[in-house]
Amino acid sequence: MNEVKGNVVEPESERELILTRVFDVPARILFLACSRPEHMRQWFGPKEYPLTLCEMDFRVGGKYRFAMTGPNGVQNTPFGGEYLAIEEDRKITFTNAFEEPGSETMVMTYTFEEAGGKTTLHMRTVFASIAMKKLYLSMGFEAGTNSALDQLVALVERLVSA
Repeated sequence: MNEVKGNVVEPESERELILTRVFDVPARILFLACSRPEHMRQWFGPKEYPLTLCEMDFRVGGKYRFAMTGPNGVQNTPFGGEYLAIEEDRKITFTNAFEEPGSETMVMTYTFEEAGGKTTLHMRTVFASIAMKKLYLSMGFEAGTNSALDQLVALVERLVSA
C-alpha cells in the first residue's frame, strides 16, 4: 500500500523495516511472551530502557499503552496503539504512536513461523513516511529492537524450561 504525502506517493516498501530472529522454542512460547504484560515487561525495549508502564487489552480492537524508563530514572513519553489482528501462535498486528500531538503512526506486524521446534519471528514495521523511518533509524530503532530481541531470547528460554 502506498501512502500519499502531499503530492508525493511514498511506496510502502520504502517505509518498511523487517527484522528477523530465529528462536529455539515453539511458536506458542514466543506468542505467549508477546501477548502478556508480565512477559512484555521482561523483554520489550532496549536493555537500558525497561518497560515501566505496560497496559494491555490483548484482543482485536483492544488498546495498549507502554512507556520506558531511561538510565536517568525518568520515564519517557508513553506510546501505544490498537491491536488490529491477532492469530494465536501465528501473527500480531498493531498500530504504534507516541502520545504527543502530531505524532505519526506506524503499523507493526509480528509473524511467527514454526518449523522443527524452532520459530522464526519476523518483525515488520511500516512507518507512516520515509522521513519517520529515517528519524527512527537515526535514533537507534533497529539497535534498540535487537537489544529487546536479545532479552526475548533469555525470556523464552526461561518460559520453555518452566
